[in-house]
Amino acid sequence: MGKAIDQIRDLGVPSMQGVRPAMPTSLTLVVAAVILYLARDVFLPIAVALLLTFALAPVVAALRRIGLPRAFAVISTALITFTIIGIFSLVVALQVAELAKNLPAYQSNIVTKVKELKEAGAENGIIDRIGNVIERINREIDRPTTETPTGVEAPKRDPLLVEIYSRDNPIQVLTNIIAPLVGPVAMAGLVVVVVIFMLLEREDLRDRFIRLAGFGDLHRTTEGLQDAGTRVGHYLLMQLIVNTAYGLPVAVGLWFIGIPNAVLWGLLAIVLRFVPYIGPIIAMVLPLFLSVAVDSGWSMLLWTAGLFVAMELVINNVVEPMLYGSKTGLSPLAIIVSAIFWAWIWGPVGLILSTPLTVCLVVLGKYVPQFEFLQVLFGSDPVLAPHARLYQRLLAGDPDEATDQAEEILEDEYLVDYYRAVAIPALALAEQDRARGVMSDEQRLRVAASGLALVSNLEDIAIEESQDDELENEDEKGEAASQPIPDGEGMTILCVGGRGEIDDVSAAMLAQVLRAEGASATTLNFQEIEPANIRKLQTDAVDAIIVCFLNQDSIKHARFVVRRLKRVNTRARVGIVIWDSSADDAAGQRKPDTSKEQVPGADFVASDMTSAAIEALTKRPSLPLAPPGRTKARRRLVPQHAQ
Repeated sequence: MGKAIDQIRDLGVPSMQGVRPAMPTSLTLVVAAVILYLARDVFLPIAVALLLTFALAPVVAALRRIGLPRAFAVISTALITFTIIGIFSLVVALQVAELAKNLPAYQSNIVTKVKELKEAGAENGIIDRIGNVIERINREIDRPTTETPTGVEAPKRDPLLVEIYSRDNPIQVLTNIIAPLVGPVAMAGLVVVVVIFMLLEREDLRDRFIRLAGFGDLHRTTEGLQDAGTRVGHYLLMQLIVNTAYGLPVAVGLWFIGIPNAVLWGLLAIVLRFVPYIGPIIAMVLPLFLSVAVDSGWSMLLWTAGLFVAMELVINNVVEPMLYGSKTGLSPLAIIVSAIFWAWIWGPVGLILSTPLTVCLVVLGKYVPQFEFLQVLFGSDPVLAPHARLYQRLLAGDPDEATDQAEEILEDEYLVDYYRAVAIPALALAEQDRARGVMSDEQRLRVAASGLALVSNLEDIAIEESQDDELENEDEKGEAASQPIPDGEGMTILCVGGRGEIDDVSAAMLAQVLRAEGASATTLNFQEIEPANIRKLQTDAVDAIIVCFLNQDSIKHARFVVRRLKRVNTRARVGIVIWDSSADDAAGQRKPDTSKEQVPGADFVASDMTSAAIEALTKRPSLPLAPPGRTKARRRLVPQHAQ
C-alpha cells in the first residue's frame, strides 16, 4: 500500500508496556561505564583501533579481491593510512608553533578594535568595562620603573620573589622535550600495532566473538556484526569525505582572504567536524577571532564569516544529501547525549569517537533483547506505529500535532487509506481502554473532542480530493484503495455513531470520506438514535444511513438500531459498520468476520473504511424489514440442542 500501511505491517500493534532494562542489565551498564572511565588508558587505544579497523576493512577486502596477499594488503593499507595521519599531525604541530610565535604581533590590532567598540558602545556598557580593564592592564605592563625622589619615603612594597635559574645540561633538556611526547607516541604506536593485528586476524576475531556472544543464534549474531561494521564503516568513510570537502575549500578561501595559517584552520575543520554539532562552531570561531586580530578593519571578519556560512550551506544542502549513506540511525538528541557521555569518559578523543561508539550500542540494542532499550533511546527509527502515535496525541488532547502527522502521511496516501490504516485503529485502542475500564470519562471526552478536531482540520484535504477527478494523479499520491469507490454525486448519506462519543468520531471520519467522493454526508451523534429521540429524525431525503461501532460486541445492539431506523424510513438503505481494527486487517490482509447474517435486516455490514464507503455509495434498493411474527416463528422451529 503506502508508507503508513507499511509501517503498521512492520511494527504491528505495539505493546503499551514500555521497554525497560532489567536490573542486572542496568547494573551491567553502570559497572561498564565505571570500568571504561577508570581504565581509559587501556580501552581508549583499543576503541580507536577498533573503529579504524571498521574503516579500513573494506579497503583491505578490495585489495584482496584483486589478488593481493592478506599480509601485503593489510600492511600497505595501514602504512598509507598512518603515514597520512602522521603527516597531518606534523603539519598541524608546525602550524600551531608558527601561530604561537606570531600572536604577540597582533596585540595592537586587538587593542584598537576594543577601543572602537568602546566608543561605539554605551558609556556604562559591558564593552566599556572590558575596554577599561584592558587599558589598565596595558598601562601596568608598559609603565617604566622610576626612582623615588630624594627626601620622599618610598612606599613599602612586598619583597620580590627571586628565582635562581641554572643552566641545564643537554641530557636534561632532551629529557624535558621527549618526556611529554612519550605518552602520545606510545599510544599511537599501540594503535598501529592493534589495527594491523585486527585486520590480519579479522575473521578469527569474528568467529571468537560469535562463539562468546551468540553461538546459540548464529544468524542474529552474524547479522548484527555485519550491520555494525556497515554502519560504522560507512559513517567514518562518508564523514571523512564530507569533512575533506569542507576543510579544503575553507583552507583555500582563508588563504585568499589573508588569514594567517590557513592550512591549520582547514585541517582543524576536517577533524572538528567529527565532533557533533559543536565541532563546526569551534572550527569557525578560531579563524573569526584571528581575523579580528590581523585586520585593522572589519572587512576580513565579514569575508571569513561569509566563507563559513556559505560552506555550511553547501555541505548541509548539497554534499550530505548526495552522501545519504553517512546516516547512522541515531536521533539528534542521542548524538548530543552520547557526545557528552563519551567526552566525560574519555575526554576530547571520546568526543570525536562518540558517534561511531553509540552506533555500536544501537546495533547491540537491535540484536540483543536485553539491550533493546538502547535502540529505543538512541535510535532514529519510530518506536510506535502511526496509529499508536495518533492515539497518544488524541489522549493528550493535542489535535494539532495529530494533524501534522496526518498531513505528512497524506502526502502519499488518500484520505480513505489514512483513516482505514491509522485513524480507525487509533480509535480502536481508545475503545479497548474504555472497555477494560482504564479510561476515565474526562479522557474519553478529550479523545472524542480531539478526534473531531482532527477531522475538522483535514476537511480541506477532503475538499481537494473531491475536486481532483483525474486518474493520472494515482501515481503521484501512491496506490489507491484496493477497490474503486463509486462516485457519490447526488447522494445524501447520514453517518451516525453507535454507542458512544468515540463511535461518533469514526462516523465523522466516514462522512468526510464520503464527502471527498462527492456525496452529501452529514453526521449525527449516538444520542440521536436512542429510542426516545429516533422518531424525531428527519430522514426523508436520505439515501443511506450508516451506524458505526468500534466495540466488537455491539452486534446485538446493532440489530435493534437497524429495526428502529427501518421503521423510521423504509426507503433508505441502513448499513452497519463494526470496525475491525486488527493490524493485519488495517494492512488489508484479513477478511472481516462480521456478515449480514449476524445483523438481520441490514442492507450491508462492513468492517473497514473502504468497504463501508463502497457499500454506502452503491445504489441498490433497500431490503424490506422482516415482520416480527415471522422472525419469532422461525426461531421457535430451531431445536434447543441445535442452539
